[in-house]
Amino acid sequence: MLLLLAGLSACGSLPHNAPRNLPQAAAGSAPAALREPSDFAGPTTVAMSFSGGGTRAAAFAFGALQGLDAMRGPAGASLLDDVAFISSVSGGSITAAYYGLHGKASLATFRSVLLKDGEAGLRFSLLNPVNLARLFAGGLNDREDLQAWLDEDVFKGATYADMFRRGKPVVWINATNIYYRVAFPFSQLAFDALCSDLASFPVSEAVAASMAVPVFFAPIVLQKHPEACSAPLPNLDHVQAPEQSLLVGALATAVRGHRDLSKGKYIKLVDGGVTDNYGLATILQSRLLLGTPYGPMSENDAINMRRLLFIVVDAGQGPRGDWNHRQDGPSGIEVANAAIDAAMATTVRMTYDAFIPMMQQWRDDLVAYRCGLPHSRQQEIAARRPGWRCNEVDFFVTRISFDALDKERAASLNDLPTRLRLPERDVDRLIEAGRDAILGNPVIREFERESAAAR
Repeated sequence: MLLLLAGLSACGSLPHNAPRNLPQAAAGSAPAALREPSDFAGPTTVAMSFSGGGTRAAAFAFGALQGLDAMRGPAGASLLDDVAFISSVSGGSITAAYYGLHGKASLATFRSVLLKDGEAGLRFSLLNPVNLARLFAGGLNDREDLQAWLDEDVFKGATYADMFRRGKPVVWINATNIYYRVAFPFSQLAFDALCSDLASFPVSEAVAASMAVPVFFAPIVLQKHPEACSAPLPNLDHVQAPEQSLLVGALATAVRGHRDLSKGKYIKLVDGGVTDNYGLATILQSRLLLGTPYGPMSENDAINMRRLLFIVVDAGQGPRGDWNHRQDGPSGIEVANAAIDAAMATTVRMTYDAFIPMMQQWRDDLVAYRCGLPHSRQQEIAARRPGWRCNEVDFFVTRISFDALDKERAASLNDLPTRLRLPERDVDRLIEAGRDAILGNPVIREFERESAAAR
């Protein structure tokens, strides 16, 4: 049977997995001239990351957006108006991409999206020999199995050009490059390295890559287009010491590999949660690769910003199951699931713990850069921005999760499965939980008060 399945998979590889990213020169129309906005931060800026977790994560993140919109100042503006950047993974990418496309109008429409059945077109049965053959060929499901839901029902054929025209927020949808074993953001920097056009790329394809759980989904494929590049890769001389940092060495190897056809013509992407279920790793990676005091911000953003709040929206699950109450068990499937959960939980803890000092260092780098500008330049900036001071930069980082709620409520939400279909009652409970977690967070409340006073 194994030989038969291997033969079937060899003869019938997944037919709907061709790369959909175009080379820069071949995109050839007005959208090709569009690029990811580079100046998007205001004096008061909110950035967010949305974790993975299927519809559970998407609904909780949507509630967080509602919570920010409820925090309004005297003039009617809300903290949601200050959201300039969102990084997302897996289920959280549905919310991030939808908000990136529709902005505040999504507050009135996204709930209906959450109630759709994202599993209607998916394959689950392992008793079907054809499904087993697909499993051997790379994944039980491919792009076509998600097409009706993501592209037609949710994003309706939208491309990144549609998102870029809105200006802000900038949205980084994160996947995992399984060959180089690093996080991969659908960002302008990453597509420039591939010599590919991001503006013409379907948003649904990026979200599908971010959600492509290994084995259950086949990887999403991107093609390298080095022949389309007129600009060289950024100078990576500052990341030439892999013996000092394993991450830096891996990143430099991956970026160079994006132009090197001897390393293969394609890159393969799976669920972003494999490398970081918080969507923070690509921010750290870009800081290391760019090697500037302000990157991935632009220079204008670095000068313009005074206060930044970064909110990590975590819909991940805590410990589950009752097999630790008895001598027998867990089952083989439970062991596999628990092992995956353990690996992901360890990664997100380490990523978050590294993210906090990285943000503090970023703030210090911005102050040093601004205060190191020529005095005449600082005077010119202050003339255009009354009250501007070079050392006036404050960064705040906080995290919301089910743990912010009372124990009974948190335990109930933690038990909800990682699925692409949940009952309406559970969707509404998750939305309300995200809203309440935002409104009850002391760091966000303090930031709101200080922002209102500064305005």
